[in-house]
Amino acid sequence: MSQLIDGKAIAARIRTRVRDDIIRSGITPGLGVVLVGDHPPSRIYVARKRAACAEVGIRTEIIEQPVGIDMDDLLTEIRTLNARPNIHGIIVQRPLPPPLDALAVANAVAPEKDVDCLHPENVGLLLLGQPRFVPPTPKGIRELLIQSGNNPAGRHVVMVGRGPLVGRPLAVLLAQHGAGGDATVTVCHRATPDLAAITRTADILVVAIGNPGFVTATMVRAGVVVIDAGINRIPDPTAPNGTRIVGDVAPSVYDIAGAYTPVPGGVGPMTVAMLLENVLEAAKKRPQGSS
Repeated sequence: MSQLIDGKAIAARIRTRVRDDIIRSGITPGLGVVLVGDHPPSRIYVARKRAACAEVGIRTEIIEQPVGIDMDDLLTEIRTLNARPNIHGIIVQRPLPPPLDALAVANAVAPEKDVDCLHPENVGLLLLGQPRFVPPTPKGIRELLIQSGNNPAGRHVVMVGRGPLVGRPLAVLLAQHGAGGDATVTVCHRATPDLAAITRTADILVVAIGNPGFVTATMVRAGVVVIDAGINRIPDPTAPNGTRIVGDVAPSVYDIAGAYTPVPGGVGPMTVAMLLENVLEAAKKRPQGSS
């Protein structure tokens, strides 16, 4: 029988750990969240982050800006948060509406407050194996593997997707020397010939491409560990709001896999839990009241 890797349960344990650590430290971490526009999924994600922060004792400030905000005004808002000593972490919720420049926004966030690990300095430190922060989703996936008894060390990880938020940083993280690493990693993408032949060689298959049900049972071998990082909203007339969330992996894969993450309830809760850890780390490095 396949093992369901319960991201909700593991994330709940991590939140408890973060809450207890905050109580012991006597620090009140602060997270500034910049939300541009009225993108419904973004509002949902921000609300979940705020609720998780409240649960563990992280103070949040949500700075809402209109969809038509000027780039200079947005950068000014970020610089203001950079300068505030009671804000230890900053995230700018993505996606940003055009024509806002996501790279310029990432560059504007102070590296020591960049808890999403998007600033080029932090990306570079990750590549060097000396991370200031580990990006929340890759960090969460690594933790799912470790806590479910599927340590990647010595195993072949096939990563389907090379995006900057999941695929690329996760490939680096799992290939690095040390705990939670030492895997042999193959990165696949849209130009990979005979993709299924490669995915069938995986001990651990991670999928993050934003294509509902893309990986099917014919693309995996029996016993593979499947981590589905896809989040896709599809029409469903039976659902209360007319849509539902599905992953990049078809449910038919579950019966073949040795272990798998569900969508929802797998990677998503872990991303939020790891964000909380990063905010606490940032607060510890720059205690409340420091300039």
